[in-house]
Amino acid sequence: MTTELTVPALAELRLRRSIKWRRFPGDVLPLFVAETDYLPAPPVAAVLSEAVSRGDIGYSTPGPELGKAFAGFAGRQWGWEPDPSQVTQVTDVGVGVVELLRRLVRPGDPVVISPPVYPPFFDWVPEAGGRVVEVPLAGTKLDLAALEAAFAAHPAAYILCNPHNPVGRVHTADELSELVRLARLYHVPIISDEIHGALVLPGATFTPLLSVPGAAEVALAVVSASKAFNLAGLKCAAIVSASPSMARVVDGLAVEVTERTGHLGVLAAVAAFTEGDAWLSSLITTLAARRDQLSSLLATQLPALRWVPPEATYLAWLDASALGRDAEPCDRFLTEARVAVEPGTRFGAAGSGFIRLNFATSPEILTEAVARMSTVST
Repeated sequence: MTTELTVPALAELRLRRSIKWRRFPGDVLPLFVAETDYLPAPPVAAVLSEAVSRGDIGYSTPGPELGKAFAGFAGRQWGWEPDPSQVTQVTDVGVGVVELLRRLVRPGDPVVISPPVYPPFFDWVPEAGGRVVEVPLAGTKLDLAALEAAFAAHPAAYILCNPHNPVGRVHTADELSELVRLARLYHVPIISDEIHGALVLPGATFTPLLSVPGAAEVALAVVSASKAFNLAGLKCAAIVSASPSMARVVDGLAVEVTERTGHLGVLAAVAAFTEGDAWLSSLITTLAARRDQLSSLLATQLPALRWVPPEATYLAWLDASALGRDAEPCDRFLTEARVAVEPGTRFGAAGSGFIRLNFATSPEILTEAVARMSTVST
């Protein structure tokens, strides 16, 4: 039987120096940014400790190890076996998406996104010279009819979030197949952000976009161990291609895009993808338990908040509009309950009145957070 992961005591967590534990005063419970509270997977901790002890903390050099490790992981986890030689290391997912957009977008070109969505999507497009075109989700699903209308105007690209942050939806194989059909019909390249792909919870199945028939000709995936294994600060991700035409897009990237990857990030990602399956299984068990716990706590203590439990990620997308519009619910939880969550407005206009809450923590911290939040009057 897979056991749950444990979390250090709150006093120990507060000794951490990442943004999660430094942004707010010490009386605030931070459930905002997408960092988990669990200790690193043992293989990851071991490889990092070994590297530091021998002074192996210099520059990264691109090699075949990351591609081989990711291909093996994808084969075991999802039955998808990408070509390791078509896995290209990059600094992080954001850098990967922006640099691909630079290859696909001319100044002012439209790029389609589907809010509510990870806030940097709104910034990546103009950073690459493009113009954001919003095609909101239909509830928690891709609005395929609206996407077809947008694709018919021939945008430079579509950025997919698969699984979708913040709503936690795992797009089905049939939905992705239709998306690929539309992309091929209207010649729209897709960049698929799949950073949450390893965080699919029981009851759903992740479909890597490039495993969908026909996707290889129009799509690229950007992947990373950073979200599942909590490695964001080590700076390592990868772009995956699966056809000569899309590989040429990647081949045109500046060499610095790969060389600026963190050396420790590559070491940690290879260890995670190669030896982290057992730990990841425990993580998924733990997150499923916290999802169930949160569902029970909300039902008994915060019934005014509505939600669809996520199929993936450790992020709850909560309709808190009973507490106010725009970012008011987030502000009230911080000022009145001393709990920090993300305001829904960061994810687009559709997020007015919503909050995003990170439940990748201990049962005790989650219980305390909801108890505090329940004191905020509707």
